Amino acid sequence: VDEALAGFATHIEVTLLPDNGVRVVDNGRGIPVAEHPTEHKSTVEVVMTVLHAGGKFGGGGYAVSGGLHGVGISVVNALSVRVETVVKRDGYVWRQSFRDGGQPVAALERGEATTETGTSQTFWADPEIFETVVYDFETLRQRFQQMAFLNKGLTITLTDLR
Repeated sequence: VDEALAGFATHIEVTLLPDNGVRVVDNGRGIPVAEHPTEHKSTVEVVMTVLHAGGKFGGGGYAVSGGLHGVGISVVNALSVRVETVVKRDGYVWRQSFRDGGQPVAALERGEATTETGTSQTFWADPEIFETVVYDFETLRQRFQQMAFLNKGLTITLTDLR
């Protein structure tokens, strides 16, 4: 939602997958892929694994934020058995996978060329942490409808493939 508030995204697609995974795709700028200046690994990996590494911290972030204070995706990663990250940025599709509470499977990999931008996060919540990892469509539909209403110009699509 922060990318939309900053004027860089207009659409978010949320898909409930048959294996209880959830895919969230936006058409924003994509998470930066360059090496992080102090962590000496990709910024994608830092954003995915370090609290407060999101776009709201460090001075160059969002003027307005509707998210979770820079901890959103790193916490999702920590509470998931698996996360698949795909970033479209700087002319390429970039991929990185995480397992078992946020451990990188391998370094960020550059894939095929693209002219598109955006980020896709697919996660599988850890059933040993959560009482249920099956999401209620109607609850999500209502929440996303509210979010879209409160964020002018933002469209949120919810699809249930279960």
